[in-house]
Amino acid sequence: MGNTFGTLFRVTTFGESHGPAVGCVIDGCPSMLEISVEEIQYELDRRRPGQSSIVTQRKEGDRVEILSGVLDGVTLGTPIAMLVRNEDSRSKDYDELRDKFRPSHADYTYQEKYGIRAWSGGGRSSARETIGRVAAGAVAKKLLTTKFGVETIAWVDSVGDLIAQVDSETVSTSDVESNIVRCPDQSMASEMLTLIEAVRKEGDSIGGVVGCVARGVPTGWGVPVFDKLEADLAKALMSLPASKGFEIGSGFSGTRMRGSAHNDPFRADENKEVSTSSNNSGGIQGGISNGMPITMRVAFKPVATVMHEQETVTVDHENTTIRGRGRHDPCVLPRAVPMVEAMVALVLANHALRQSVYITNS
Repeated sequence: MGNTFGTLFRVTTFGESHGPAVGCVIDGCPSMLEISVEEIQYELDRRRPGQSSIVTQRKEGDRVEILSGVLDGVTLGTPIAMLVRNEDSRSKDYDELRDKFRPSHADYTYQEKYGIRAWSGGGRSSARETIGRVAAGAVAKKLLTTKFGVETIAWVDSVGDLIAQVDSETVSTSDVESNIVRCPDQSMASEMLTLIEAVRKEGDSIGGVVGCVARGVPTGWGVPVFDKLEADLAKALMSLPASKGFEIGSGFSGTRMRGSAHNDPFRADENKEVSTSSNNSGGIQGGISNGMPITMRVAFKPVATVMHEQETVTVDHENTTIRGRGRHDPCVLPRAVPMVEAMVALVLANHALRQSVYITNS
């Protein structure tokens, strides 16, 4: 219940933060797709802990094992199972959480819903669950690039009040990976780094926004009415830990425009290829891609664990206090970048296959 995403390209994730392992099963990936362990590992390395001074220092290699569905670097068309073993969980850091709920975490709500919870490390509510998403996203990204010519690129767009200037039409992965903040605006990345480090030293946390673009998406992907492409993207990205807002195209800023300024005029070139002279729609109209780049933004709250004493309640609903312990990200954004790319790729891979079926049956 709630652990599987997609229709034709389906992904199920499994495992808890402090359990033996986490991972995923992909069902519906076409056969004969070349994919290597190294390609999947590259994406996992981008989200793993301990990769820089501004992320959690939990020491995990996050080495992926492909258990099924791939032979000699080629997909078989059968379920692809991938596993990553947990190596550095420190459950003793969470002993206090047997009896107390952390503010703004899922501790209280999981306990109320299930009557039990994986109190050590947060269980399924931990961002460690996203390992399965990123591993599956690596396969989806390879499918999109090789079969459809589509690429997805995400970046840190803002941290707190610091806002980057990024051109979604030209931004590249190398631009994003040029610094540990994963902000392609180099001067702003330096300011963001200073801010995150200051927040970390204060024992606090800070949020921001991740931007993302999908380029090369052809017209026709997406299904009205309830499976609109932007609706599936919103669900995918809002399912990520700590996500609190989603925008497509002009987003909320479009509410301050007149329709005459917000509309995206169509035009055709000498080859009768249609495009728009602006992209306030964010590449999607009526829930269906229009051939323009799909642009979106995702807001992430400050990480809930802070090293300050806060009010809370016990499992017996008695008032008490709690102070954060353990190893936590002061800002989730740098590690959220590959997570956003993965979820966008999973949505697009699913709709690419749905469109292929539609065309075949037409």
